[in-house]
Amino acid sequence: MNDDVLLISLSAFFADLGYQTVQALFPIFLVVTLASSPVAFGMANALAFGGGAVLAYVGGVLSDRHSRKWIVVIGSAFILLMSATGLSYSPVIAIALFVGGWWGRNLRVPPRRAMLTDASRRKDLGKAFGFLHALDIGGGLVAVALLLALLSLNVSQNSILLITALPLSISLIIVLMIRDIRKSTYKERARRSAESPTVNMSAFKGIVFATALYGFSYYSLGFPILTLAKVTSNNLIAIGSYGVYLGVSAITGYYIGSRKGINTIRALGWLGYIISGIGTAILAIASGLGFGAAAFYIGVALMGFGLGVVETMEPTIISLIKKDVKLGKGMGALTGSRSFGIFSANVIMGLLYVISPADSYTYAAAVSIIAGAIVLWYGRKFRS
Repeated sequence: MNDDVLLISLSAFFADLGYQTVQALFPIFLVVTLASSPVAFGMANALAFGGGAVLAYVGGVLSDRHSRKWIVVIGSAFILLMSATGLSYSPVIAIALFVGGWWGRNLRVPPRRAMLTDASRRKDLGKAFGFLHALDIGGGLVAVALLLALLSLNVSQNSILLITALPLSISLIIVLMIRDIRKSTYKERARRSAESPTVNMSAFKGIVFATALYGFSYYSLGFPILTLAKVTSNNLIAIGSYGVYLGVSAITGYYIGSRKGINTIRALGWLGYIISGIGTAILAIASGLGFGAAAFYIGVALMGFGLGVVETMEPTIISLIKKDVKLGKGMGALTGSRSFGIFSANVIMGLLYVISPADSYTYAAAVSIIAGAIVLWYGRKFRS
């Protein structure tokens, strides 16, 4: 746990404290307060992740040839647009600001993961990514607690959104404090990579493909929040489910990353994708049969468990099998493929949700389980 790993993880904590507050409040702000529709919410997420897929790949490629740190700085600065949604009184403006901020967030994800790899010893990569995920999602958990407290105090939604600029600014300042770790030039790293052993490209391609497919099931948790808000007629209970999701995810990510001798591919397939699918299947059953909040919370907790495994194992595997000269590109392909899938998932979820929430969750559960089967198949010869 060196200073660089700590600063990278702390910047993630404050970033999530800011934008996860926006993300948790945004579905209610857009659909209820601004009187828009679930379809518009689905389209907002589709635009955010669709454009974000391209920017994630671009950010990864640029971070291989230029300073990883300054790509992260640029992306972190643009996330502040999400806070500016508090100034909007039109669904169109709110969506535009939310999408612009999310694009900045995606731009900085691959170079940040590559920076963490640069700062860590190879044997500690799982633990480093687990720690990053724990603080990353831990910030989101604090965000939900803060959001619930502010709503209980009757603070306006617009004011809450604007307040998120503070932790996002702190995150940006911390990023500026991180050293630019890599000292060698692109040509030097290319020469070293050419001399190093070849990697398991079958496992890499399988993971990227499965990640894209998993993305097709990776809908915004705003949909369960909307479902719970309708079932319970209580916004606090609905938003509280997001806290369960993030809390379980944070604990799982740190625990799974700290485990020694774990088969990363099997963990990703079984404990990540398939468990997430089972959690979503519980939401489908709960929606179809009219179960109460407890059933939704169980489903959301399983989804959080799966997310913790996925967010820890995916970048760990990529960092182990991609050469240094293409590490940023590999992280960009990982984030970009997920975002492309999420782009489609949120469009499909928005359309199916209007027909029936149970149908939308059934679709997402099936795709997630199939993604787990695919990554297990492609990675069956990969040994970590």
